Amino acid sequence: MRYVALLRGINVGGKAKVEMPRLKQLFEKAGCTDVATYINSGNVIFSEDRLASELTSFLETALEKEFGLTLRVLLRDKAAIDGLCHQIPDNWRNDIEQKTDVLFLWAEVNDPSIIDKVKFKPDIENVRYVDGALVWNIARQDANRGSSIKLIQSDLYPFMTIRNINTVRKLQTMMN
Repeated sequence: MRYVALLRGINVGGKAKVEMPRLKQLFEKAGCTDVATYINSGNVIFSEDRLASELTSFLETALEKEFGLTLRVLLRDKAAIDGLCHQIPDNWRNDIEQKTDVLFLWAEVNDPSIIDKVKFKPDIENVRYVDGALVWNIARQDANRGSSIKLIQSDLYPFMTIRNINTVRKLQTMMN
């Protein structure tokens, strides 16, 4: 099965530093094949026969041993990433005109009702729940007026890891 591992909170502001070549080697030592990393924010694409439920804690333990960091790992298989990308409008982009982020959700908060728990401004922000994620779109000119800072301060935030839509679409391409 083809997976992407999304590590939360690495290489942000000089904290929780994880070198991508070492990260790739760790996944290879763990028995994963066809391993590739993408950008410095903790995206690892790989093939593995084990189920995600078996892999997650195994990888989190391996990461702690290798890097001395307690990191959460969120796994999504190719079908989940394909389904997610299929449900995001093609005209939602991350560029000079728009900002579109995918907030991947851990099981603890992955429920359609999460849309009622996040505070956003429907007049300037488009927020959609897609199984396993929230997709947040706003015009670049309104980004400073948006609600994302309130989300970062909420009790939901530790159960999310965020990637921009360009990264998610690139990960989908790399999984093929």
